[in-house]
Amino acid sequence: MRCWLNLIFLLICTYSFGEVIIEHPTQRLLVGYGLERYEGNGRPDFSDTSDSSFRPLGSKVPNLGTSSSDIWLRLPMINKGKDKLELLLEIAYPLLDEIELFIPSSDGSYKSIKLGEHRPFSARKYKVPNYAFDIQLTGNKKTIFFIRVKSTEQIILPIYLSNERSFLKEMNDDSLLSGIYIGIVCIMAIYNLFLFFSVRERGYLYYVLYVLCAGITQMGIKGYSFQYLWPNWTYFATKGPIIFGCLSGLCALLFADSFLQLSKNAPRSRRVITFFIVLFVIGAILTLLNLTQLAFTVMQLTTGAGSLFVLYLSYRVMINGYKPAKYFVYGWTVLLLGSVVFLLKDYGILQYNDFTSNAVQIASVVEMALLSFGLAYSINILKEEKEASQVRELAISLENERLIREQNIVLEQKVDERTRELTQSNESLQTTLTHLKETQSQLVEAEKMASLGQLTAGVAHEINNPINFVTSNVAPLKRDIKMIWETLEEVERIAFKEGISDTEKQIQIKKFKDDLDIDYLKTEVDFLLKGMHDGAHRTAEIVKSLRIFSRVDEDTLKFADLNEGLESTMVILNSLLNNTIEVDKIYGNMPKVECHAGKLNQVFLNIVTNAIYAVNKKFNHEVGGKISLETGVYSDDSSVFIKIVDNGIGIPKEIHERIFEPFFTTKDVGEGTGLGMSIAYNTIAKHHGRIVVDSEVGQGTSFTLIIPIQQND
Repeated sequence: MRCWLNLIFLLICTYSFGEVIIEHPTQRLLVGYGLERYEGNGRPDFSDTSDSSFRPLGSKVPNLGTSSSDIWLRLPMINKGKDKLELLLEIAYPLLDEIELFIPSSDGSYKSIKLGEHRPFSARKYKVPNYAFDIQLTGNKKTIFFIRVKSTEQIILPIYLSNERSFLKEMNDDSLLSGIYIGIVCIMAIYNLFLFFSVRERGYLYYVLYVLCAGITQMGIKGYSFQYLWPNWTYFATKGPIIFGCLSGLCALLFADSFLQLSKNAPRSRRVITFFIVLFVIGAILTLLNLTQLAFTVMQLTTGAGSLFVLYLSYRVMINGYKPAKYFVYGWTVLLLGSVVFLLKDYGILQYNDFTSNAVQIASVVEMALLSFGLAYSINILKEEKEASQVRELAISLENERLIREQNIVLEQKVDERTRELTQSNESLQTTLTHLKETQSQLVEAEKMASLGQLTAGVAHEINNPINFVTSNVAPLKRDIKMIWETLEEVERIAFKEGISDTEKQIQIKKFKDDLDIDYLKTEVDFLLKGMHDGAHRTAEIVKSLRIFSRVDEDTLKFADLNEGLESTMVILNSLLNNTIEVDKIYGNMPKVECHAGKLNQVFLNIVTNAIYAVNKKFNHEVGGKISLETGVYSDDSSVFIKIVDNGIGIPKEIHERIFEPFFTTKDVGEGTGLGMSIAYNTIAKHHGRIVVDSEVGQGTSFTLIIPIQQND
């Protein structure tokens, strides 16, 4: 149809130095061959009709390339008829940022009409993607029109002249074709989106995104995106085709990677795919940064190079035996051929007609269909492979079931044998455990007996001193009492003696008393009695401390004064201090604590004994050792603390974590069992308390016992 129209156009129009000659036009005529481009500087002089700065373009559909500045054109037209013609001048290229037509008036001046993507779509008189201007051609007269165009994309100027009826018919036909294309794109996208949700194959999602972005890109090139999607957003009208072109290329590469299974079929090529993806991202970013012309160039070059590379990859994957790749090769080849036809049309090599102007859309539809078939084919292959795999797995499962049955028989026999062996082992372990428990009990009892021996030695030493003091005073006291009795007998004899006066009796009694030194005797008796009293009192205090230390009510929790228990422990251990170790006591005002007092006294005994050992080890039983005892309420007010500090040899860091282990000791053989600190740790743990140890070698050790005031369980 278009070819016949072009023939009619050639018969109606003739070339005359670039002038367009019109005579009774009844069809839509291509008049771009009459365009002349201004090659001067600035704006041309409209009044100078013979300006030599204009050069004919010599093409029916001029391709002006890309330019960052305004391009001025002159279009002379001659109406050979007698009647005035009211026509429409149509520029059928929607991707123009600015287009301004200068129409001559009767007074010789020019009025301008501005259109383009920099103006809202609502500013257009004719609500179509192409730019249409109302013009008048006076009969038998030459009319010169001037056109100014500017665009960030490549500028192609298919210019038509038609009446309103022909124009509207052509626009309706184009809208119908574009609507069919959009409908196919939507159907492809929706259908494959449902397939994606059904099979959860990532390739379907990439395909849907590619189809949508490619469809929006093509509609942007045709101008329908600006008309229907963002008619008032002029900023995006010029940038949308480039951005969606980049997104379309990016999604196409992701789809190719997934569909062709490049990770398995061509792993090294994925680096190149990633490189092209980065270029598309850069193109989109450049567009958003208003570097639109540079972004357009990046998009075009990346699209061309990327398309050829993907076609090469798909062909290589196909010949390597991956069958679904043939659909990709066919589809991609069709798309590239359509793109080549479209480009050849832009550069004037092929004729501008409906087929060449819509070659990309037609090829895109064929490509989308082929890729969709390819996806379905790849899913079928995967399904067949899965079914074959299931058959193999079933056979393997049956074989495994047979082997399992055979193995179960063998395993049952081995289980029976192992059960008998385990039963024997359990009996042996039970016997060993019983022996261990008995040994543990014996060791604990040995530690208690060792503590009891230490306790007995201390008590014996402490009691022996006052008892010795009492016994050593008995003989002198008996002698003095004997002398008192003798004095009484002598006084009685003198008192009953006859023949002596009272004065003489007094003289004899006084003389006897002076001979005995009765005053000294009184002083000595008082001293001996006082010493015996002190010894008896000291013995009573020791017995009291012993009673406090060895509580007999250990099986029940009772409130006890821990200061009193600590003091009784120090009384018992007084003999070990040997007057060479200074003891500093700071007893705080504490409430009574719910506890097993006897067991806590055992803890005090073990820790203080170790402190005495550490001090004697450092000072070799000489003066200089010091032990500090401090008690009080802990910072949380629900616990008390007992802090025992010595300035002995200290504990090395490497054994800090082992001091509470059973049987671990640093003492020489025969000096300790290694159970004392273990018993202390377990006793404090049973009281829900804790022990904080701080030690430095050569400086001393600090043990802080933190015990709750009340036991909650």
